[in-house]
Amino acid sequence: MQHLVLTVIGDDRPGLVSSLADVVATHGGNWERSQLARLEGKFAGIVVVEVAKDHADGLLAAARALQDLDVSAHSAGAAASDDSATRLTIGVLGNDRPGIVRELSSVLGSHGLNIESITTDTREAPMAGGLLFEADFDVTVPADADLVAVRAELERLAAELLVDIGIDSPT
Repeated sequence: MQHLVLTVIGDDRPGLVSSLADVVATHGGNWERSQLARLEGKFAGIVVVEVAKDHADGLLAAARALQDLDVSAHSAGAAASDDSATRLTIGVLGNDRPGIVRELSSVLGSHGLNIESITTDTREAPMAGGLLFEADFDVTVPADADLVAVRAELERLAAELLVDIGIDSPT
């Protein structure tokens, strides 16, 4: 058996997920994990599929032939596991402006934290007008990371960007 990481994108319409799931099942595959979302009229995501090696080419050919869906495939890499790493959740809320994700991800990366997932959105500011930017980062913190320095730098950045940052305790 092998794991494939499929990236998919297409114009959103009913039945896209069902079409892809049918291809996976028809070729003896197992849909293991996914993150899919509708953004700006597009439907996009990542799907991890387990399939027998001798069925992988057929599954990929059928998936790529799906109407209205572009599919790319990658062999899954070895899962890196750091048993001493902890998880941290960081929430951000403030007036939207270019560069927020760049600045935050730069701080996290400079301290060796790995972003496992990020969800961002903008919404209307209820009283002030304009747009609010909202983000949730789930990060892996290596055992040798200096969390005091990470928090201090994130708080400095929050003041500079005029955003609120909430940091959950590591688990």
